[in-house]
Amino acid sequence: MVLARMRSGFAVIGDTQFLPGYCVLLSDVDGANHLTDLPRLLRADFLTDMGLLGEAVMAAANGLDPSLRRINYEVLGNTDAYLHAHVFPRYGWEPEELLVGPVWAYPADRWTSPRDAYSDEHEPLREAIASELVRVMGEAY
Repeated sequence: MVLARMRSGFAVIGDTQFLPGYCVLLSDVDGANHLTDLPRLLRADFLTDMGLLGEAVMAAANGLDPSLRRINYEVLGNTDAYLHAHVFPRYGWEPEELLVGPVWAYPADRWTSPRDAYSDEHEPLREAIASELVRVMGEAY
């Protein structure tokens, strides 16, 4: 599931793919729970990496599905008490009532349903994101 080792942690593809290309950036700083747990320079690295991951997701997902509308970024930690950032592609084909709100408005079963779990069918998108991520990291670093 690992896409790449980044300066601030690991980029991984999400274990659920009801929004194809969903990824997570996992901080590699032990004990970091909040963004503010990081010193400012490491915090800047984490936020830069989150943006680079989003850039890679946008390029890869748009190449496979031109209905991509935007990328949503979230650093929450309400459920999992370790620093991580969610990168969600959002598509024109999403139901209108869900398209205008946060991704968390999707029904709970979409997060756990086997039909939405990462599988071999998502491998071309995972490979495209990983390739784009290597490219954008090369430009940024």
